[in-house]
Amino acid sequence: MQTHQTYGMLIKRISDTFEKTANNTLREQDLTMTQAVALGKLNRTYEKQASLKELESILHVAQSTTAGIIARLEQKGLVETFGAVSDKRIKNVKLTSLGEQFCQAAEQHMVDNETKLLAGLTETEQSIFYSLLMKVNDTIR
Repeated sequence: MQTHQTYGMLIKRISDTFEKTANNTLREQDLTMTQAVALGKLNRTYEKQASLKELESILHVAQSTTAGIIARLEQKGLVETFGAVSDKRIKNVKLTSLGEQFCQAAEQHMVDNETKLLAGLTETEQSIFYSLLMKVNDTIR
């Protein structure tokens, strides 16, 4: 099938639009995408807390980078840090209630964006679209 735009370019354009929208929303809240990802990952951990070392592994970044991300989030009141009871050398990070509110708003924003993305498709088309995306995703892994 010959088209003026390749499939990859269309996927990239959709991805870029999602990213631009997310970045604009985050900028309004004085956050970066990396900080938002850190909050989201923390929100999905047991008791909404993890050690700095665990977050480093989850985020796939260096210890110093993780420490900087968490320090900025702590300044904004979105997380709090504290030493582990068993070993004071271990630094733990916990999502604050403000951080939880941010995560809820971010999830709603994602739902709103996906609703907008799928608005032109019927339920059947949405199901087919999802199946095809999963199939492509599995193929390229």
